[in-house]
Amino acid sequence: MDAGVVAALRRAQRVTVLTGAGVSAESGVPTFRDAQTGLWANFKPEQLATPGAFRQDPKLVWEWYAWRREKLHTVEPNPGHKALVALARRYPEFTLITQNVDGLHQRAGSKRVIELHGNITRTKCFDENIVVPEWTETGEVPPRCPQCRGHLRPDVVWFGEELPDEAINEATRASGACDVFLSIGTSSVVYPAARLSEVALRSGATVVEINSDETPLTRNATFSLRGASGMVLPELLRAVGFA
Repeated sequence: MDAGVVAALRRAQRVTVLTGAGVSAESGVPTFRDAQTGLWANFKPEQLATPGAFRQDPKLVWEWYAWRREKLHTVEPNPGHKALVALARRYPEFTLITQNVDGLHQRAGSKRVIELHGNITRTKCFDENIVVPEWTETGEVPPRCPQCRGHLRPDVVWFGEELPDEAINEATRASGACDVFLSIGTSSVVYPAARLSEVALRSGATVVEINSDETPLTRNATFSLRGASGMVLPELLRAVGFA
């Protein structure tokens, strides 16, 4: 384990973490592209994950997300998720930001997660844009909002939609105020999430990339650790003395 990374984490008081699809993939969660297989292989993203697609064929879109939700019942948080729970206990200020929509961080025990792209396990009203925790099943697909009778949709950010202001603002604040920023399992090409590491670097934070592959962040990160988060994070905890 890189001594510089260990030293930075030992002296840090404020740590911010950004996780991406690589972390979930280690649990067996298909990435967005990987989920377009089998019955869904012939569909383009704009047919499954845009407001326009939902208006045109709400049943198709609902059923694709229902299929993805069912897949989540077969997976569990991995050692990387659990290591982040342990890491959070060690710092006065710890912020976990994720691009993932599967809720695995919460299932692992993370108490507060900034979800940039929403959560596939939640449902909201397409017309009113408010979370709907329960509704009466009538067999209609997709179900109807119990308040306005509009269609319900997954509470995720689709192509062409803006990220939630509160989430991106809080993520940006935490990235600019941290001592150490960990970028884990993210391709660093999807904006505005990819900008968070840039904010941290400009603010003088130690930026540590943990990824199995090189990314656009690799050449700019203070440290870059190659490997899966489920292997690297537990090892890092042990090296720092947190495990």
